[in-house]
Amino acid sequence: MTGWTWEYESYLPEQERVREALCTLGNGCFATRGALPECTADDVHYPGTYAAGCYDRLTSAVAGRRVENEDLVNLPNWLPLRYRLTGRPWLTPDTGTVLDHRQTLHLSSGLLERRTLYGIGQGRTLCVRQRRLVHMADPHLAALRTEFTAEGFTGGLEVQAALDGGVTNDGVPRYRDLDGRHLTHVHTGSAARNLVWLRCRTRTSDIRIALAARLTAGAPVAARHVFPRAVQRVRLRLPPGRTVTVDKTVALHSSRDPAISDPLRAAVDRVGDAPGFDELLRSHRTAWEQLWRRAELEVPGDAGRILRLHLFHVLQTLSPHTADLDVGVPARGLHGEAYRGHVFWDELFVLPYLDLHFPEVSRALLCYRHRRLERACASARALGRRGALYPWQSGSDGREETQELHLNPRSGRWLPDHSRLQHHVGSAIAYNVWQYCQASGDTEFLHTKGAEMMLQIARFWADSAAYDGRLRRYRIRGVVGPDEYHDAYPGARRPGIDDNAYTNVTAAWVLARALTVLRALPEPRRRELLERTELHDEELRQWEDVSRTLHVPFHDGLISQFDGYGDLAELDWDGYREQYGDIRRLDRILEAEGDTVNRYQASKQADVLMLGYLFSPRELRSLFVRLGYDLSEKAWRRTVDHYLCRTSHGSTLSGLVHGWVLARARRGEAWTFCQEALRGDIADVQGGTTEEGIHLGAMAGTLDLVQRGLPGLETRGEALWLDPVPLPELSSYTFALRYRGHWGVRLRLERGALEITVPSSDRCPVDVRLRDRTVCIQPGETSRLILTR
Repeated sequence: MTGWTWEYESYLPEQERVREALCTLGNGCFATRGALPECTADDVHYPGTYAAGCYDRLTSAVAGRRVENEDLVNLPNWLPLRYRLTGRPWLTPDTGTVLDHRQTLHLSSGLLERRTLYGIGQGRTLCVRQRRLVHMADPHLAALRTEFTAEGFTGGLEVQAALDGGVTNDGVPRYRDLDGRHLTHVHTGSAARNLVWLRCRTRTSDIRIALAARLTAGAPVAARHVFPRAVQRVRLRLPPGRTVTVDKTVALHSSRDPAISDPLRAAVDRVGDAPGFDELLRSHRTAWEQLWRRAELEVPGDAGRILRLHLFHVLQTLSPHTADLDVGVPARGLHGEAYRGHVFWDELFVLPYLDLHFPEVSRALLCYRHRRLERACASARALGRRGALYPWQSGSDGREETQELHLNPRSGRWLPDHSRLQHHVGSAIAYNVWQYCQASGDTEFLHTKGAEMMLQIARFWADSAAYDGRLRRYRIRGVVGPDEYHDAYPGARRPGIDDNAYTNVTAAWVLARALTVLRALPEPRRRELLERTELHDEELRQWEDVSRTLHVPFHDGLISQFDGYGDLAELDWDGYREQYGDIRRLDRILEAEGDTVNRYQASKQADVLMLGYLFSPRELRSLFVRLGYDLSEKAWRRTVDHYLCRTSHGSTLSGLVHGWVLARARRGEAWTFCQEALRGDIADVQGGTTEEGIHLGAMAGTLDLVQRGLPGLETRGEALWLDPVPLPELSSYTFALRYRGHWGVRLRLERGALEITVPSSDRCPVDVRLRDRTVCIQPGETSRLILTR
């Protein structure tokens, strides 16, 4: 790990899949895992290529039931390129004698390089060097350059390249009982002497996919077609000490792409017109240089190096190209098949970062939700409620994609899955709408699509709340909170718990914010919206009432995760850690024992503490005051302490949220949790999950920790509010952001001082508000402020 490279030394089969995930290359439209091109999918390797938003739905027989699942499709593999010396077997690190192996991910240029030195006997060696890119300027191109150097001998070399349409979705072992054959109607052909193509369709979504490949080797290229592969072969002569080069350039198109008529024709034309590898690399590097400038982040030490890797993967999954697509935020990036490529609430941890760098991408991701607003309203109607109920897991068309069964790998049993009761995903969408509009100043979006979503989400919460005369408060029953472990009361026949504190407080926030938005709308637009939604004054008065009287349960002077939480049993945490070691997935351990986590005060991840992640201390106190509760600093501190020692951290998001909350509370333990969040994927702390895809929300969240969490940065009231937190382990850092039309606003925090530079432009000054003063910074000016406590 250096400043701009991520390097692996030696070949270790047991680590290969994690490396493949972390060495994925992408451009926001498609991505390819960092698998070695000469290796096929097996227990060690898993090459995979995924296009944003390319889903397919299949039905499988599971546990005596027919289960329907929609998956992000593993597309035809464009990587295959194998080689052998004349008369010898094909060489791979698994079959040959590897003297040296090194794989380097160049973050600055989005380039993956590998170098393998094979021993072929009697002191002779063959060096294989490859450089790979998924083009960041042209989102439909990828290229692979392979260089062969013989030392100590002269010989013939056969190289075979292919496009492989025989792939399946097989990258997650616990899904292997499900049908993963998504591709059909595979056809191959040749378009020129050195150009072959492959086309196919997805089985039910009927998305047409086409790839075309050009092989350049300075020697005649022969093609043959062996179903389901298009194969190219070239024979080369290896003189001693001289390098022979083979370039493979690939174009990928689908019927979801704009401005094309036929994917096959588009792919063939694009790869035929593509320049050579060197020119492709130059334009690719330029595109990456521009991205790094827009997302400038300078943090010292190992933390800074890991943050740069996180930023690299965020940019590969959600680049400016994403703004042209109808896609959401895939929780595991475009890096693998975990969670079937679905869209969860992870955008809650991703969009706040993008808002201040790539607002056009945030807007597009929110438009994905708006296009599915009617489907969300239909889901609410199916429950007999008004408003919009967004799905916990979303895919192509916005229906609920959460599986009805999930496999516990520890017990081998298929169990009911009630996570679709996490209705708080709607609040996350409303929160992101508000945050985006505050950061970007996009009132057009707020007054149109944003207002429509916020109002319908608020309407769902108001209609879900039932008045309890005994409490003289409204209650929301039958939900699952962010914790996810507690999906029912002990012994209950029906799933769901009542008055989840996070759900109720965020619902109150949505209702209050929706009313604020409605009042601020221009009168003609307000009238249009009220007419279209048939919102009347009586309903709006109910929203106001519910937003002030939703029930938040307490026990022992602290916030209860849900009603009845304080009555649950305490878990023998030390005993379980001693017995099992890693208890992150405590739910699986207890189920395998015939027990259930529903019986205990135990959380998978932050639940109540998520409130401290979303809202500053000032805003959180004001929310509770609005609800009629006095949340003192002491009560919040006791709440933090209670859940801190009752959380198993079974999600990579958990360490992030705890680090954020503890940092804002100026607690010494903050850095421990921040490190946990930073290491989540590079150390595969969840034990085998990273190989199935990186955790995009946690990666983006660590970036946002530096951008908003530690500086205490808020965008509200047409100003930048800052309340920096001194964290000894991260005492100085620099980042740039894009704020309301100002490109490259630069902030540097170092040892009690804050320096802000606003680049020259014709924009209005930037108002910066600290605890004790307000500063107006003109474009072209730099202001250095001494921070006081």
